Amino acid sequence: MQIVREEAIRAAIREPEALASAEKAFRALADGAVHLPPPMGLSVPEVEGEVHVKSAHLVGSPIFAVKIATGFYQNTARGLPSGTGLILVFDAETGFPLALLDDHGYLTDLRTAAAGALAARLLAPESLATVAVLGSGIQARYQLRALSQVRRWERTSAWSRNPDRVSRYCDEMQSELGIPFAAAASPEQALRGADLVITVTPSREPLFDASALAPHASVIAVGSDGPDKRELPTTVLAQAGKIVVDRLSQCLELGELHHAVAEGALKPESVHAELGEVLTGRKSGREGDELIICDLTGVGAQDAAIAEVAWGKLSDPGT
Repeated sequence: MQIVREEAIRAAIREPEALASAEKAFRALADGAVHLPPPMGLSVPEVEGEVHVKSAHLVGSPIFAVKIATGFYQNTARGLPSGTGLILVFDAETGFPLALLDDHGYLTDLRTAAAGALAARLLAPESLATVAVLGSGIQARYQLRALSQVRRWERTSAWSRNPDRVSRYCDEMQSELGIPFAAAASPEQALRGADLVITVTPSREPLFDASALAPHASVIAVGSDGPDKRELPTTVLAQAGKIVVDRLSQCLELGELHHAVAEGALKPESVHAELGEVLTGRKSGREGDELIICDLTGVGAQDAAIAEVAWGKLSDPGT
């Protein structure tokens, strides 16, 4: 079994490859061409730790993958990244292990951001003036980098609970993307008039009131990947013109939708579409000025798709 180190993976796989793999994953989901078990979650509450195990095989792919990703939120106080992980790649014909992609969570970060960018391309207004981002961590950076591959916008408003971190985030991202970034004093201030809202926090409670959103906004909720996490109030989902999810069965267990259904405010039938259905044209995307909520919990098909791309490039001696 080959061990592929993070440096080689970072050199070979960037946003364009991640975006292509996201399209492949969500198209396969819409076509029913994925063998996809439910994700497994493990909590280590003593240190604010969480572990996610996701796996899938895309029909016709030469490999299947098992991804383990962790988020240990006390790590930042130790000067360590809060997240890490790895992907195991197996031969889909024999079941034998081919590689350990020792990426320290890099491919997970990329594929998560690529799903957000795909959702923005399919669901956000064509013309974007203001993008709001709630969160200032690693994924907040990846989301905006991926978004810049599919949309241009005039300004960015960012908020997080740590003023120093959000100030650094704004400075770094403005320099990198060449788009103005400004730190907001509150979530409501960040969201004021925003055409696109991206939430990327580990919050366990809603971050803002529904009245803070513009009626035409698209909200891409990324942080709620566990049953106890939530970033949006139920009232936001209840007033949405459309709710789009990455995987309905999973969002009923993990995502923002999970809370709204548990509280009796929505039913599973309230969901307009899965993201792959919009991608393939089976369901409509944006239709005029409407509030659209996209609930992204992260699906194993995304991990298998980006692992296939990585293994295909890194196992070929000609690359």
